[in-house]
Amino acid sequence: MDVLDAGGNRYNFASVQGNVYENKKDTKDAIKSILDGTYESSGENNGAADKEVFNEVFKPSATVGAGIAFRLGKRINLAIEDRLTIVKTDLLDGQRWQLATGLGGERILGPDYDNYSFLSVGLNFNLGAKSVEPLWWQNPLDYAYNELNAPKHMKFPKPVLDDADGDGVTDQFDNEPNTPANTPVDTHGVSRDTDGDGVPDSKDKELITPTQCQPVDADGVGKCPPPSCCATLDSLMKSGAFRPGCGIGDLPSVSFNGRAVTLSNDARGVLASVAERIRNNPNCRIAVIGYGESSKSAQQLSWDRVNAVINYLVEKEGISTDRFIFKYGEGGGDPNTVDLREGTNEEGPNTVPAPHPNLRRRG
Repeated sequence: MDVLDAGGNRYNFASVQGNVYENKKDTKDAIKSILDGTYESSGENNGAADKEVFNEVFKPSATVGAGIAFRLGKRINLAIEDRLTIVKTDLLDGQRWQLATGLGGERILGPDYDNYSFLSVGLNFNLGAKSVEPLWWQNPLDYAYNELNAPKHMKFPKPVLDDADGDGVTDQFDNEPNTPANTPVDTHGVSRDTDGDGVPDSKDKELITPTQCQPVDADGVGKCPPPSCCATLDSLMKSGAFRPGCGIGDLPSVSFNGRAVTLSNDARGVLASVAERIRNNPNCRIAVIGYGESSKSAQQLSWDRVNAVINYLVEKEGISTDRFIFKYGEGGGDPNTVDLREGTNEEGPNTVPAPHPNLRRRG
């Protein structure tokens, strides 16, 4: 310890004690100006109580610390760390600290152990052209996730699901593996049979055959023999001498836009309600009437629209063709409208060849 001046006498700090300084720094500077910087006196020690190794005091210590790092980028991160060293001694700085004054005025020395800490702040750089981040910055599953999201190394073969009959249902789930071409099927690959008469829809000329009219012939057409009580009435009907009444009432019209011949969604909705009424009135025949007599083009357009209406009712709604009377090129009506009316007592064909095939419009 530096407690003696050059003459071997203890320092006299009277000049320091007699002054009042504004802050501790000025006090420390005044003391330093007196000290000569020569450490000629041994500091306090515990004597024989301190163990020595190689003539030096041996004192075990414990160090604890904690740190945190912040990722600033792939190649740079900021680290903050603090380490606290604990030594069970009050002489780390060479001097004991007097804690209090005893009852007799004496100074009581207490175990005010000296500890020290080391705080560091570091900016770390990963050097090298192919440097990588420390592993604690990386998720081991990142590679797998990236490959699943956007494969660069894995090559997945294009799945090929066999469909021998081409009905849209793979062979694995197809319960009818040899369905004829262009035959509608259900989700199990089995040919559709709407009325359950045993004839698939693709060959059924009477898509919806009443149960009482089954079994059917090879074309799916049922035969409903008249009751014995009505044989006479049936013969009168065949001869045309008597026609049963029809209570279907007024039917709505179907409208087309411009020169279109394709049914709109609204038109399909109208025809769905018409089909329900036709099914509920089996004794009725329906006249389907198109207008346009002014020119060959108008006559053909009228035919196309009437044909579109009848085909929809037959193919989509299952109404028999012989329930309709085909009329086109009529005068006195709206060319953009196809009318439907009860025509039980009228005569006329249910199909008519196109008058001017070279002028036909397609969808």
